[in-house]
Amino acid sequence: MARPAKPTLPLRHGVGASAVFCPPGPWATLTAFLGERLPRVGDWPARVARGDVVDDDGRPVADAPYRGNCRVYYWRHLDVEPEIAFTERILFQDEHLLVADKPHFLPVTPSGLYARQTLMARLRHATGLADLNPVHRLDRETAGLVVFNVRRDERGAYHNLFRDRVVDKVYDAIAPLGAGPWPRVVRHRLQEPDTEAFMQMQVVDGEPNAQTWIDLVQTLPGGLARYELRPKTGLRHQLRAQMNALGLPLVGDRIYPVLQPHENPPRFDAPLQLVARAIAFTDPVTGERRHFERGTTTIEPP
Repeated sequence: MARPAKPTLPLRHGVGASAVFCPPGPWATLTAFLGERLPRVGDWPARVARGDVVDDDGRPVADAPYRGNCRVYYWRHLDVEPEIAFTERILFQDEHLLVADKPHFLPVTPSGLYARQTLMARLRHATGLADLNPVHRLDRETAGLVVFNVRRDERGAYHNLFRDRVVDKVYDAIAPLGAGPWPRVVRHRLQEPDTEAFMQMQVVDGEPNAQTWIDLVQTLPGGLARYELRPKTGLRHQLRAQMNALGLPLVGDRIYPVLQPHENPPRFDAPLQLVARAIAFTDPVTGERRHFERGTTTIEPP
């Protein structure tokens, strides 16, 4: 039997409601179940008492004897969340897409220490578009263009663009001056990290699964240079890991070549010198050729 559709619940500070399925089980009360299932969320009795846990009709639930085979909903909220004092900018918006210029340090989606201080939550709050969803990701430390789709029923079509590698992406980066030759195509095999270096993608032997076109475009003072990067594939940390593998770690990188201790709140004085400058693709819904660049938007008819 198909699962019933998630009800339309209001945003709270740009954060959508999260669903929790309650299976049959031995728990005495709802809060006992929630406390065991999601212990890191916080004080469940206080949430329920405030009316911050609701049913499919959006009505607050009580901490009653436990009843399985139902869903409840809550809004993710952190009592202490780092304030990201940098502002995103909407570059383009129509009935299908929204393109935003993300600042450094701002996560794209809620995770870990961040819920409201994310690009998705901020944009949902600013636009009132509860179904706004990113169709790709940037690292929290990376700035630049992020594409969101507006309509839930079109989400899969836009995600498939990135799965099928039919999106042209251009990044700007600053790193040590390298000998070249330039431009060049670099290929590596990247592997998910092991438990001892859980943040760092590993370069290993084997068939390459990461490919990036790199060109040196400007020599800078202090032995640095500006590079243009055009990734063909889209693995996690691909650009950072591949530049580091060339002996050219990006300026401001706190993961490569040496993993730096996590700081909360984060330092904002030395951002990673990596910016997603441009993105282009043929729109799978409208057929238009779309090209977005920081400060420029081009739409060509099909």
